[in-house]
Amino acid sequence: MQIKKTQKASLEDKKFTYVLIGFVFVLSICFVALEWTEKEVTKYEVVDTEFLFEEEVEIQQTTQETPPPPPPPEVKNVEELIVVEDEKEVESVEIQTEDNEEEIIIQAPVEEVVEEEVEDVVFVVVETMPSFPGGQQALFKYLSDNIKYPVIAQENGIQGTVVCQFTVNKDGSIVDVEAVKNTSGDAALEKEAIRVIKSMPKWSPGKQRGQAVRVKYTVPVRFRLQ
Repeated sequence: MQIKKTQKASLEDKKFTYVLIGFVFVLSICFVALEWTEKEVTKYEVVDTEFLFEEEVEIQQTTQETPPPPPPPEVKNVEELIVVEDEKEVESVEIQTEDNEEEIIIQAPVEEVVEEEVEDVVFVVVETMPSFPGGQQALFKYLSDNIKYPVIAQENGIQGTVVCQFTVNKDGSIVDVEAVKNTSGDAALEKEAIRVIKSMPKWSPGKQRGQAVRVKYTVPVRFRLQ
């Protein structure tokens, strides 16, 4: 036997309507939950100001008396004593008092005279330059007579000029001889020139302000083949 249902008793047609009603109900609950807030209640207290006051305290200012400053100390006369070293010579000065009862001798220090020492320096230019005994002509003659031309230099035809520099001491002796220039480039010529300069007799020393001083001097020695 087949069961028959009427269309009015069927709920399938109203299913969509019930779903929409359910969505609306759920959304309403969510909206109310989100908008729900608690209101802040401000509580005011009334304070009676009639009984609130501060007691005023009167402060009296006191003044302190400053003591007077102490009197300044008495200044005593101090006698100055002059100490004189035992090594220095002193002069005696006699002073007589009005009563002529005592004689006081005051010794005054005598300054020592220090002689000015001339520094032992080597001058290049002085008021009176040093000179060879007999002058320049005698110097050139001495060099030509005493120079021995090296044999090796003669065989090789080497010639040139050796410039020698030396110092004339206060007593006229010759020291610190050296060759400052050698145009030949030969060591034998340079050695011979230094030997001849060292063998020279004493010169007349140079003078500065009337005193003999050390002076640096330069002499060229020429080597020529005939």
